[in-house]
Amino acid sequence: MEEYIVSARKYRPATFDTVVGQGSITTTLKNAVKNARLAHAYLFCGPRGVGKTTCARIFAKTINCLNLSDTQDVCGECESCKAFDENRSFNIHELDAASNNSVDDIRQLIEQVQVPPQVGHYSVFIIDEVHMLSSSAFNAFLKTLEEPPSYAIFILATTEKHKILPTIISRCQVFDFNRMTIANVVEQLKYVAQNEGIVADEDGLAVIAQKADGAMRDALSIFDQIVAFSGKNITYKNVVDNLNVLDFDIFFDVTQAIAEHDYLKAMLQFNDVASKGFDALNFLSGLTHHMRNLLVARDAESIRLLDVSEKVAERYVAQATAMQPYDIIKYIEIFSDYELNYKIARDKRQHIEFALLKACMHGDEKKK
Repeated sequence: MEEYIVSARKYRPATFDTVVGQGSITTTLKNAVKNARLAHAYLFCGPRGVGKTTCARIFAKTINCLNLSDTQDVCGECESCKAFDENRSFNIHELDAASNNSVDDIRQLIEQVQVPPQVGHYSVFIIDEVHMLSSSAFNAFLKTLEEPPSYAIFILATTEKHKILPTIISRCQVFDFNRMTIANVVEQLKYVAQNEGIVADEDGLAVIAQKADGAMRDALSIFDQIVAFSGKNITYKNVVDNLNVLDFDIFFDVTQAIAEHDYLKAMLQFNDVASKGFDALNFLSGLTHHMRNLLVARDAESIRLLDVSEKVAERYVAQATAMQPYDIIKYIEIFSDYELNYKIARDKRQHIEFALLKACMHGDEKKK
């Protein structure tokens, strides 16, 4: 039986050019290699799953390649590249600070720093989740970080930059990684689906991207989960059913009922949502977000703020143009107030129904 490799590992970028959504950072790192302007310490910050550790590994492999091309691409054939690909490189050292955060762990790393590289040019030390180091470990690391040997380069990665000591940050070149956009993630998922011979509906992939919340690794994990559920054909319905998420149709339908002042229809639609086990607060916050999207969809300039697929964006524009901006703002105000008071409401379901009723009754006073 052929060994199965999860997509997050199988499609992990191996070169700077294949890193998704971090163009400015990869260009800067490539230029640093090209111009031989390497810092001795880097700090990679950003949300989970956006490529911090991946870029650190690619950078480490690149600066140690013995036959680097003019475009700063690794050869993949030299001893340094082969050692890296086979996970036997003695030039690249990784430390997970989440589980190795004591002074003794850092002292052991400092001892490794004293050993020059046997193959390649640099010894690279990648410390993941560096914010988890204890205060004493940080202090023990400071001197080495400030005055390392010429062959040592440190790459620190963190999801919580605010927890890093200012004295550490001041000694590093800081790179802030972007959260992936829906478009970035969908394009990568399309590429993976095509390579795997999977037919995938773009709206379904957009739901996966939205669920991943800007993390490519999470998106690929969810993608594998959907493939296990639906096989070689990924549809929008399969994705929504498997992930148990509130889809766009629900919010478009409820908003249409509100715009028509049909409170009975709106309440019945909410009943369907509740009967499927969805969290009522998620429904309320989703409705508030939907109204926000309608507001920005009214203008050609602000429509780019919609982080959705092109097909869904067209639906937002159609529904937004049929409504008055004042009404949309009023709905946002109503749902925001009810969302704020949700926790103190005794009857949560009735609380949501009152919010829908108030929204549906908005504007009726003009008719009297």
